[in-house]
Amino acid sequence: MAVNFGLVSNHPVRKRGRKSFFSPEGKVALMFLKMYTQLSAPKLLEQLNGNVHYQIFCDVYVNPLCPLTNYKLIDDITSELSDKLKIQQQQNVLADAWKPYMKELDTFHTDATCYESEMRYPTDQKLLWECVGKSYRMMCDICLRLGIHRPRTKYLDVEKANMEYVKQRKHKKSQQRRIIRRLLNLLGKILREIRRMMREHNEQEVLTVREQSTLSIITKVYRQQKNHFDNNDPRESIPDRNVSTSKPYVRPIVRGKEVKNVEFGAKCNNIQVDGISFIEKLSFNAFNEGTRLGHCIKMHKRLFGVDAKKIGGDTGYAGTANRDLCKELGIQTSFVKRGRPSAEKKREEDFIRQELARVRATQMEGSFGTQKEHYAMRRIKARKKKTEILYIFFGIHTANAVHLAGRLAGLQETKAA
Repeated sequence: MAVNFGLVSNHPVRKRGRKSFFSPEGKVALMFLKMYTQLSAPKLLEQLNGNVHYQIFCDVYVNPLCPLTNYKLIDDITSELSDKLKIQQQQNVLADAWKPYMKELDTFHTDATCYESEMRYPTDQKLLWECVGKSYRMMCDICLRLGIHRPRTKYLDVEKANMEYVKQRKHKKSQQRRIIRRLLNLLGKILREIRRMMREHNEQEVLTVREQSTLSIITKVYRQQKNHFDNNDPRESIPDRNVSTSKPYVRPIVRGKEVKNVEFGAKCNNIQVDGISFIEKLSFNAFNEGTRLGHCIKMHKRLFGVDAKKIGGDTGYAGTANRDLCKELGIQTSFVKRGRPSAEKKREEDFIRQELARVRATQMEGSFGTQKEHYAMRRIKARKKKTEILYIFFGIHTANAVHLAGRLAGLQETKAA
């Protein structure tokens, strides 16, 4: 894996500066350890200093008299690996390594889930107030740099009204529209003032690169919310909707679940072979997993080198196109037979269909719960898109490695007995 991450070079490279504290393999091992322990960077570094087993696993030695103190070291490794991650290449390496210990390679199950990001629930009022706060501070900083008077706004009045709104337990529709109208008017005023100051002082560098990026995100949010407010349709679908200024890549994923109708994070379509999961498609935009079955079959063939004979999937995959594809390839599925139920005795195909559906509903769904509860994937705590993808990748495959290690340990105990 270190080679595919580009951490190991086959060509001689002129070495400059201090030697890396972690070896290439140790950097990859550190990410597995982070997901396994579910610790933040400071706490993981503290454990690494005092736990010799963690040091052996990460191929590093920490002198007890000179412990590591800068937890940014772990963040730097995370950032380095996130920039170089190529999911499918790494999964090919893992599949080749795990294949000898797996059975029933011609059978796989597939399903999709959403790995939520760590963020507050984005109502229109919360999102607009967040934009107002950031843009107002930005306007104040610009005035301070240019040495000019700050433009007059209704910021203090709107701040007081927003606080009164937040303290109320329930809100009428008229109250909600009133506060959103005031927030939109204030945000539009602030954005116009910022643009005016940028035009009048175009010879100076008014905004930093980060502030320019934040301003473009806030402007996009303002336009979306203004159009949505003017249309006055709460069920209106906003294309490419922004729900956070700090994570502009996150989109609402409508799941239709009983507990959570909408989730905010990355939607991931996985395939599972003998209890080992692999990522087929990962996107922060909503997609229909039912159209991905053909890609799942091709990916299974690439990873394991055998043709799929049995596939388990929920009703989302049981479309006509997928049924025809599986029939053409001679693949047995867990899809419910169409038409009226037959009075004939159940055949072997029916028992296979029931078993595939049972395993998908227990093992596949159970793997999602295991990843989210025990490998820090219930709410992904990352600030960048690439880092979030890296955590999802290592979280899934850390769960795979632990599952496989437990299976091998059980086999060794059986042989010893």
